[in-house]
Formats: sequence, structure tokens, C-alpha cells
Amino acid sequence: MTLHLSLPQARLLHLAAQGLQTPPRRKATPADVLATIRRMALLQIDTISVVARSPYLVLYSRLGHYDQTWLDTTLASGAVFEYWAHEACFVPREDYRLLRHRMLDPAQMGWKYPQRWLEQHQPAVEELLQKIRTHGPVRSADFKRSSGKGDGWWDWKPEKRHLEVLFTLGQLMVKERRSFQRVYDVAERVLPDWDDARDLPSQEEVQRDMVRNSCRALGVVKAGWVADYYRLKRGKYDVLLHQLADEGELIPARIEGWQHDVFVHHSLQADLALAAEDKLKSGHTAALSPFDPVVWDRKRASELFGFDYRIECYTPAAKRRFGYFVLPLLNRGRLVGRMDAKTHRQQGVFEIKALYLEPGIKPTGQLCRDLAAMLHKLAAWHGTPQLVLQQGPSELAAHLETS
Repeated sequence: MTLHLSLPQARLLHLAAQGLQTPPRRKATPADVLATIRRMALLQIDTISVVARSPYLVLYSRLGHYDQTWLDTTLASGAVFEYWAHEACFVPREDYRLLRHRMLDPAQMGWKYPQRWLEQHQPAVEELLQKIRTHGPVRSADFKRSSGKGDGWWDWKPEKRHLEVLFTLGQLMVKERRSFQRVYDVAERVLPDWDDARDLPSQEEVQRDMVRNSCRALGVVKAGWVADYYRLKRGKYDVLLHQLADEGELIPARIEGWQHDVFVHHSLQADLALAAEDKLKSGHTAALSPFDPVVWDRKRASELFGFDYRIECYTPAAKRRFGYFVLPLLNRGRLVGRMDAKTHRQQGVFEIKALYLEPGIKPTGQLCRDLAAMLHKLAAWHGTPQLVLQQGPSELAAHLETS
């Protein structure tokens, strides 16, 4: 029998799968970092630091106040590794097998694998690999630039490009990060127990397990959403989803007003029972990273939340609508707004340059109280407890002053 869900219920099931339906019930522990990454399957990496860098912010929105060094320690322990998944991501160690084929055959990875560079600099790349194998881990910062200061992301010194090629090939892995800088070591030291001949699954198994992980992490899926999570090839995934439903891993459902089939992951059965009685609720409010799984697929965010979101940090300033690093605002199961924020760490100031509510969202007392409480906690976690709202609803400004 096919379940029938309202769109708000589907949103709550998705948020439950992502760990964003309810606020944290207890104080976070170091083990929660790995558990949260496993729950999402992937934690995307980005280096922009106007507020906490994206992976730390994604964890905060789910865990509440925690020590950012816990993520660094989790990486250094080998419990997670870095590779190209959705984009550059932290991935649980046990899922290395899912990405190994990309390392062995990287030709389809576009700019992530500059094959021409490797062909032109093969001797230097091999020499660098042997130096690391002999003398130990390195950072890009360990190599001096011979031509002065670089002009931007793509103006990398040769050694940086060599390291990135070897990383994409899987010959180097990230052993740890120091001040968020990658420390590269040879793969056989970072992952000494792996053996391709013994451990490598077939590509069919890999695709199936990536789809299974995506379904679990999303909670509610349709065929058109499946490929994006791991950047799989676009295609028809209906047959596989129905197969997983026949095996009991997915539960077929329909969302009111939608024509296509959707599926709910079986791990959400308890939440489904609450939804059937209209008792599934959300009391969580959070500022999401632009690289949060909830919003990284623009089409899915639009279909599920009615939220049209574009990451504007890579857009020329004159063409931005909302700001440089705009954080979607989640409140009680809805994406209700967005804010352009910046931390001034030396001054202890958390600046909200602008906060916009979505069309049709009213600045009610409840919403303003929720947002004000969330913003004060967020600012305190950043070590910038003084909140400054430059532009936003006057009702929220009043609550920020009194809360």
C-alpha cells in the first residue's frame, strides 16, 4: 500500500534523516562528529571563512555547541578521509571502497583531474611522490613559490598542482589538516589495510551502495534526486529504487500534488507513524551552510521547500542579490529566510549584513524569538557574542536586543 504524505510531512522526514528536525537533546561529544558524518554520508568541504568554515557549520547546525577541533581529530584518527564525492568531502572510512574506482579511472572527473598537467610534468610528479614516500608528509605551504605571490585559486605553484593530481589519483591522501591546510601522505600509510585485489567491489555494487546511502541520507527521495548526492551519472534510477522498495529498504509514497513516485527510507518508520497521525513536528531553528546537503541541490531545495537558492560567493559582487556568503535559515520545518553574515573575530562581533525573510513569511513573535535565540547561540559559538543587525525586520531587531 502506497503512503500518502503532505509536502510539510515530506520536509520533516527529510530533515529527520539529516538530523535537523529537532534541536540537540544533549551536550555534544567528540563521537557525535563521526556519527553525524555517517548520518549524512558526506560532509562537503569549503575554505571560505567569513563565518565558520562550511564543514564546521554543517556540524554545528546539527550538534549545537561543540569544539571544532573534534573534526580535525576525527580526520587525523583515520575515521574519515577526504576525496571527491559530491564535491570535496569528508567521507567515513568504510566508504573508501565506494570512491576507489574514481581514483583508478579519473579521466571522467573534468577539472579535478588535469591529465594534461600530469603528462607534461610526469617526472616531477613522480619525484615528489617518491620524496613523500621517503621523507614523510608535506603541505603545499612547504614549497616556496618561485614567481612571487599568486593571483588566485588557479594560479597554483607547480608543487600544489602535483599534490592535487596525486590526490585525485588516490596515490596521496590527506593525513590531517593543520590550520585547515591539507597534510598529504602516501595512501599506503594513511590506509594501510586496503588491498585493491581483495577489497575493491564491482562498479555495479558501488553504484547501488551510493544510491542506498543517498536514500538513507535524504530520507525522502525521487529518481531525479538520486544522482546528485555522489555526482553519479545522470540517468534513470526508477528501476533501482523500486528494487530497493521490493527488498524492504525503501517505502513507496506519494506527495500531495506531485505526479511522480517518491520513496521513504525504512529507517524513518517511527517518524512515518507520527506523520500518519499528524504528530510529526519540528522545533529546530538553524542557520545552514550554503554547502549543507539540504540546500546543495538547488532543484531539490526548490521542489521540497519552495526555496530558490543560489550560492553567490562565486558570483561577481554587482550581480549578487543577497550577499557574499548567504546562510539559509531553517525554522520548524521550513526554510524561512536567508542572511548574509560575517564574523569580526578580533572585535568579538557577529555582523548580520542583511537578513531577508522569504515571500509570505511574517515576522511573528514566535519566529523572531526562535531566530533571536538561534543567532545569539551561533554568535557565542563563533566567539563573537556581540550581534549587530545592519538590515532586517525591525521586529527581529527588537527581539535581538531583549533576548
